[in-house]
Order: sequence, then C-alpha cells, then structure tokens
Amino acid sequence: MTYEIDRCRQALQRAVAGDVVALISSGDPGVYGMAGLTLELADAEGLRVPIEVVPGVTAATAAAAALGAPLMLDFAAISLSDLLVPWDMIRQRLKAVAAADLVTVLYNPRSKKRVHQLTETLEIFREVRPGGTPVGIVSGAGQFDQSLVITDLDHADRQHVDMRSIVIIGNNHTRRIDSWMVTARGYFVS
Repeated sequence: MTYEIDRCRQALQRAVAGDVVALISSGDPGVYGMAGLTLELADAEGLRVPIEVVPGVTAATAAAAALGAPLMLDFAAISLSDLLVPWDMIRQRLKAVAAADLVTVLYNPRSKKRVHQLTETLEIFREVRPGGTPVGIVSGAGQFDQSLVITDLDHADRQHVDMRSIVIIGNNHTRRIDSWMVTARGYFVS
C-alpha cells in the first residue's frame, strides 16, 4: 500500500522500453485495483503502449461465494478507506445505499488507524434496517486461511474485522438458510 503510483509508473516505463510486463494485484484489477491508475498514468504521461486488463476474482465475489449467495440481487460496493475519498463523502454514499435497501459490500472496513468507520457504518444501516439483518464477515476470502462469520446488524463484532476482511450487509430479502447467507432474487420457490 501507498506505492501504487510507483508500481504503475515502473510497469509503464518498462513497457515503453519494450518489455512485456505483468502488473499484478489481488482481486480484480478494475475493482479497487491497479487498472484505473495505470490507464490514468499512461494518459497523463502520454504513453501509448498496449495495455490489457485481465479480469480476476473480486474480494466481493469470493466472499459472497464463501457465504452462499448474498449478491443475488442489486448490490453496492463501498470502500471505507478515507485515504483517497473524504469520510463525509463515504458517509453520504453509505446513507444512500442503506436507504435504497441495497445489499452492501464493504471493502477496507477497518485498519489499525481507522477504527470508527465500521462502527459508524453499522449505525447508519441500523437506522433504516432491522437489527436482525444478516451480516457476513469474511477474512482472507479465497485464501488458505479464510475465515467467516454470519451474524446480524445487532451483533456484528468489529473485532473480527481488519483490512483483509470483506463485510456484506444484507437487505430486506437477505436471510440465513442453514449455514448460508442468501438474498432472494424473487423466484417463486415453494
């Protein structure tokens, strides 16, 4: 973290020099990844090199698969990191998606320095959703040390959350089915 610009710039410079370069980051490069920054830097510096963005598995979809099927209907993804986006803007977005009853995927929910954002986020959702709304917390999604907890808004424990965690807050169609978190899409199942 914090060296993204340097990494992208170095990759672009090597590509300009004729090297075949692979710039690798976790998840999908176009979802909180390095693709956008690389394209912006190439444009800003007038570098015309062929760039291919290869899709990956997002942390959101890896976490959703571990939990079951919480993203079966419309959803939003929001990063709680205020390093590049002011907290006031993030708070405004959280209020909008909470009121819109969108399943919400939280990236970067908590770090050693940022501890209040997740607590405030859960409070925002509690204002418009029942306390029993399912919440899934997946740490290390898709990794060998993956762990998960399915809880609800009233009992979500921020102690289980760090920068490797994805938090998925359900909507009014989300429920637990055995050990799964599922958002009903609207099919008539009898």
